[in-house]
This record gives sequence, structure tokens and C-alpha cells, in this order.
Amino acid sequence: MVGIIIGESENLDKALRRFKKKYERAGILKEYKKRTFYLKPSVRKKMKQTKAIKRLQKLMKENQER
Repeated sequence: MVGIIIGESENLDKALRRFKKKYERAGILKEYKKRTFYLKPSVRKKMKQTKAIKRLQKLMKENQER
């Protein structure tokens, strides 16, 4: 569980920003979205391969520009 300690003189907006950063770094929202619906293993594998191909294409494109 993510939590923060707020100081007496700390601004509430600043504390909220700190909380959001911790929440995002912990990956809670990402995990929630991942668990909200079921993906078949074959679909998950296909998505993983597609992401890898796109990532490689992006790296190759960046290297060609240099």
C-alpha cells in the first residue's frame, strides 16, 4: 500500500503530487488495468512480439538518423 507522511507546514498540493508519483512508480494502476480483463496466453504472446518489433524498429530508425 502506498502512503506518504505530510508535514505540518507542507502544502496539500505538493503532498498530493508526491503521492501520485509514488502511486505511479509502484505500478498499482498498471497492475489494476492488467487484471481487469483476461487475455489468452496466445494473445498476450502476440502483443509482446508486436511491441518488441515496434521497439526494434524505433531503435533502428533512431540509429539511422545519427
